[in-house]
Amino acid sequence: TFWPCSEMRSSLHHCVLQGWGAGYADIVKENKLFEHYYKEQGLVPEGEFEQFMDAMREPLPATIRITGYKSHAKEILHCLKEKYFKDIQELEIDGQMMEAPQALSWYPDEQAWHTNMSRKIIRKSPLLEKFHQFLVSETESILDMCAAPGSKTAQLIEMLHADMDVPFPEGFVIANDVDNKRCYLLVHQAKRLNSPCIMVVNHDASCIPTLQIDSDGKKDILFYDRILCDVPCSGDGTMRKNIDVWKKWTTSNSLHLHGLQLRIAVRGVEQLAVGGRMVYSTCSLNPIEDEAVIAALLEKSEGALELADSSADLPGLKWMPGVTSWKLMTKDGQWFSDWSEVPSSRHTQIRPTMFPPKDAEKLAALHLERCMRILPHHQNTGGFFVAVLVKKAPMPWNKRYPKVLPHNEVSSMASSPADAPRLLPEGPLEEMERGSSEGKVDEEAEKEVPKGASVAQEASAKQEGMCGPPPSKKMRLFGYKEDPFVFLTEDDPVFNTIQSFYDLSGDFPKLNVLTRTHEGKKRHLYMVSKELRNVLLNNSERMKVINTGVKVWSRNSDGEEFGCAFRLAQEGIYTLQPYIRSRIIRVSVEDIKVLLTQENPFLSKLEDDAHAQAKKMGMGSIVLKYIPNPQCPIQLCGWRGKTSIRAFVPRNERFHYLRMLGVEVFRDKQGLGQKRGDGEKEGKEQVEDEVEKDAEEEEGAGDNETELDLENGDQNGSSKPKTEGGNKETSS
Repeated sequence: TFWPCSEMRSSLHHCVLQGWGAGYADIVKENKLFEHYYKEQGLVPEGEFEQFMDAMREPLPATIRITGYKSHAKEILHCLKEKYFKDIQELEIDGQMMEAPQALSWYPDEQAWHTNMSRKIIRKSPLLEKFHQFLVSETESILDMCAAPGSKTAQLIEMLHADMDVPFPEGFVIANDVDNKRCYLLVHQAKRLNSPCIMVVNHDASCIPTLQIDSDGKKDILFYDRILCDVPCSGDGTMRKNIDVWKKWTTSNSLHLHGLQLRIAVRGVEQLAVGGRMVYSTCSLNPIEDEAVIAALLEKSEGALELADSSADLPGLKWMPGVTSWKLMTKDGQWFSDWSEVPSSRHTQIRPTMFPPKDAEKLAALHLERCMRILPHHQNTGGFFVAVLVKKAPMPWNKRYPKVLPHNEVSSMASSPADAPRLLPEGPLEEMERGSSEGKVDEEAEKEVPKGASVAQEASAKQEGMCGPPPSKKMRLFGYKEDPFVFLTEDDPVFNTIQSFYDLSGDFPKLNVLTRTHEGKKRHLYMVSKELRNVLLNNSERMKVINTGVKVWSRNSDGEEFGCAFRLAQEGIYTLQPYIRSRIIRVSVEDIKVLLTQENPFLSKLEDDAHAQAKKMGMGSIVLKYIPNPQCPIQLCGWRGKTSIRAFVPRNERFHYLRMLGVEVFRDKQGLGQKRGDGEKEGKEQVEDEVEKDAEEEEGAGDNETELDLENGDQNGSSKPKTEGGNKETSS
């Protein structure tokens, strides 16, 4: 449930407990060009530049964000405050006094905490071993502690699922990345939240395709209420943790990235609904990547966009207002203050949009001071830039340049990389850079936002990838094939035994169930929200979808003899359980502890009430339900055997639930679980080691996966479900 992160740039963090790595010790944290450049720009308040540079040279302290759905997050927060933070107070390590972590005042509900401890201290100090183990285990149970994409997406998903009683929130998140491998890391992160409302797609964000949806029987364009436009950048705000930036930094980085950043931002506002908000962000302090992009976007929007004043949204966060004047410097130290000064020989590297607007009145009307720049020395953070844009009207170029091809021809137009660039919004960019009124762009039929069209994430685009929609046949992009997304019909035979075995309620949305094959046995069944179903069905030729849906059932080879060929999957239990009316055993806290710490307990190990319920129930898949209070239910998938019962819960989730119940769990040196409850005798309880596949291949409805159940065999005589194998779901 944890992801240690920098306060503002969590998606780029190194593992919180990871050392700097081989070779980093040799890097000298000096770059005279960097210092000269930022002194001249005047971004740092007068008299603070030395503090700024000193902070940049210090390692970034560990920061903790508690993630996951609110009720479970609150329980973990309580555990942290009562068990671990108290132990840290007034602790001295290597002559340094440790301070108890402090809640970040600007982050909601005490879900983010700042420490004065470096990663190295947390990882190395014997006095912090339990805290270290807790962070490692809780991180792994929801999110990997690595610098992969996923933190921002996870926060968006958490917002959608604020109410755990609603299995299918109306909104959804579409997360995009141009890099195929990073998409799989993004899937790995987002899947930990087990949401039916997330879709991961693989496109160049600067030409991400326009999507269609059905709205009252007609085709409508999908516009987004919110867009996160976190663009690729030079990353000089991350020097405290990515210390190789010290030797690699040059002004050329920003000059090379400015155009891509602007194209992504343009494509974002084109797909934003009128009244919607787009957040543009970088981890760069450079105005060329920050205010210059925003100014160019605002100038040519002709009033369609405006910067929102977000100063009241994050109380306690210290930030500097955006600047209205800046200069360009080449890597050889030559400065330019205006486009007119740039020689023609440099026009390919330096563009007019990189300079501030010359008209003072127009410049003031942009309100660039509403941009927010976070400086590292103000609150011991990384460097960051953020601007919030509100769309007040359709973009002007969408009115001026009618689209040449109708929507039903867009797919074929971009079937090859050679044709794909025609989807780029050439009109506004050509105007920005050349003052020309040529070019063709996508038509923007501004209408009321279709219900459920909530959030798109324009993630990093590190390299030029294939633009536009993929061809209809299976394609290979950077080496991975994707299986189809096939929705079941309401009368699909697979529902016959599932309906009766689990006594599904009449409002169970069968049409939201999908599998990943057209032919053969269905090995896994997944669910998505009705809004994502709408998107999938209407855009299969436009999108390269990497992953969507949450797994709710898995076929097991012995299941049919017990009444149903499909057992419940833990990933989808909170989505599915509201519709299940049978196969439920209500258990006590002591029952949960037994089920999570013993491999295959006899039914007699359960307390009387749960034992009686289990005896009345036939063999097969079950729901184990514990509700200590209505706000924080614990629901586990299990299997009722002949004489025993077991919980099918991955190891790290077991640790997580045990901690929620007040049982301290950590790993010994051999990697086996240990637990020690309050007031109980100390002693080892081995928690079984679940075999887990590599993260990039096991995750979600879009990945290669082999379902590996827990321990083979049942010493107590239960019949354990066997899941049919296979490395790729080609006949599932």
